[in-house]
Amino acid sequence: MILSGNEILNRIGKDIEIDPFEPERINPNSYNLTLHNELMVYEEVVLDMAKANRVRRLTIPEEGIVLSPNQLYLARTVERTVTHNLVPQIEGRSSIGRLGLFVHVTAGFGDVGFAGFWTLEMFAVQPVRIYPGTEICQIFYHELTGVVQEYDSKYQHNHDIQPSLLFEELDPDRENDPQLSLDFGLERSHS
Repeated sequence: MILSGNEILNRIGKDIEIDPFEPERINPNSYNLTLHNELMVYEEVVLDMAKANRVRRLTIPEEGIVLSPNQLYLARTVERTVTHNLVPQIEGRSSIGRLGLFVHVTAGFGDVGFAGFWTLEMFAVQPVRIYPGTEICQIFYHELTGVVQEYDSKYQHNHDIQPSLLFEELDPDRENDPQLSLDFGLERSHS
C-alpha cells in the first residue's frame, strides 16, 4: 500500500523527515524532491566494480547545463530524507521523463531506515538542459509488514553525491584504506 499525500503530511516529523520541507510539493501520493547544483561524472573510460573509480565534479549554473547522451551523471537531491517504518522509493517526474531524461537508472528503491540525500543516476536520451532547484523526482512511501530491521550500510547518513561503493563489498578490507578519499576526489563520512 502506498501512502496518500495527506498521509505523508500526517507522518512528517514522525516516520518521515524531509529537510527542507515545503508543503506545496505534496502530490496526491508523493512529494517532489529538487535537484542540487552539483553533478559528478566518472573520469574512467572503463568503470571497474572492484575499485574506487575517479570522479570529477561539475556545478550546474543558474542558466543550466546541457547533459550529453551516452554519459552517466550522478547528482543528488537538495533534500535530506529520513524514513522509519516505511519503504521509500523515488521515481522521475513524468514531465522530466518526457524530455528523455532518466533520473535514476536502476536505484529508485530505498530501504526502511535510510537517512541521507538521494543520489540520482541521470542519463539523457538526447541533449537536455537541466537547472538547479528543479523538482526533478518524487518520493513515495510503501507500508511495511513484519519485523522491521532498519538499513545500516555504506550509503547511510551520506552528505554528498555517492559514487558506487560496490568495491567495498568485493574487498571489505579496502573500506578503511586512507587512499580511498584520494581515489574518489572527495571525502567519505561515516556516522
